[in-house]
Amino acid sequence: MTNTSAALVPRIQLNDGHSIPQLGFGVFRVDPGQTERIVTDALEVGYRHIDTARIYGNEEGVGRAIAESGIPREELFVTTKLWNDDQGTQSVFDALDRSLERLGLDYVDLYLIHWPAPANDRYVETWRAFEKLRESGRTRSIGVSNFLVPHLERLLAETAIVPAVDQIELHPYHQQPATTALAQEHDIAIEAWGPLGQGKYPLFELPEVADAAAAHDVTPAQVVIRWHLQRGHIVFPKSDRRERMAENFDVFGFELSDAEVEAITALEREGRVSAHPEEVH
Repeated sequence: MTNTSAALVPRIQLNDGHSIPQLGFGVFRVDPGQTERIVTDALEVGYRHIDTARIYGNEEGVGRAIAESGIPREELFVTTKLWNDDQGTQSVFDALDRSLERLGLDYVDLYLIHWPAPANDRYVETWRAFEKLRESGRTRSIGVSNFLVPHLERLLAETAIVPAVDQIELHPYHQQPATTALAQEHDIAIEAWGPLGQGKYPLFELPEVADAAAAHDVTPAQVVIRWHLQRGHIVFPKSDRRERMAENFDVFGFELSDAEVEAITALEREGRVSAHPEEVH
C-alpha cells in the first residue's frame, strides 16, 4: 500500500477532544538497531500511529524514522510510556523530557503510565504530574496502560482528569470485560496490546477465525485485527517484515458479519499471556 492508504484508517475520538488513528504500529521488542528501518517501512506502508515506550529502548530509532520520513508532524500520532522506576512527580517531568529528546520531538500525542505498579503506591501521584504535563503541552493526551478496575476507580476518585485511554492486553482469549466496561462507562478508549495473542494460543487455527478468513479470502490475522476494529478497540500489531505490515494494514476491504464477531468474542477464556498488573513493580 502507498502513503495514500493512511486515509483509510478510522480515527477514534478521545474524551479530551483529540482523536487517534484506530490502527497503528507497535515496536515492543523491536531491536533498537533495526527500529529505524522497521518504522520507516511502516510509515511507507501507510501507518501514521506509532506506539513505543522508554523501556523498549528504541525511541531513538522511532525518532530517526520520523525525522527522515518527510511526513508533517501533524499527520503523525506518537505514543510513548513512563517506566515504573520514573513514577513520582519531578521524575515524571524529567522522564518525558528525556523521551522527547530521544524521539527528537517537541511533544508526544499520548503519554501513558506503563504499569500501575500498585505495590509502589505512586500511580496517583504520577497521574497528578501527568495532568500538569498535559497543561504544559509536552503531551497532547494522557492515559494509562495495564490499569485494571481498582486502579482506574482510584484515579477517578482521587484525581481531576479522566484518562483518555487504557492500553491493556486484549485478544480473543483475554478480553478483560470488567475493565472494558468501566472504561466505556467513563469514555476511556481501549487500546489492545498483544492483539493477536503473541502466538501463545492457536487463535488462527480455531474454526471461528479460520472459517471467517476463508469466507472473506483474507488471513486469520486480518480477521482478528478486523474483529478488534469492529469492537471499537485501538490496535497496533507489530512485525519486522514489510509484507506482514502491509497485510496487517489491509483490513479495510472487508467487514465481519455480526455472527462472525460474536463467535470470536465468545472465545473469551481469561487467557492472559503476560504478567498480571498487580505483580509488576
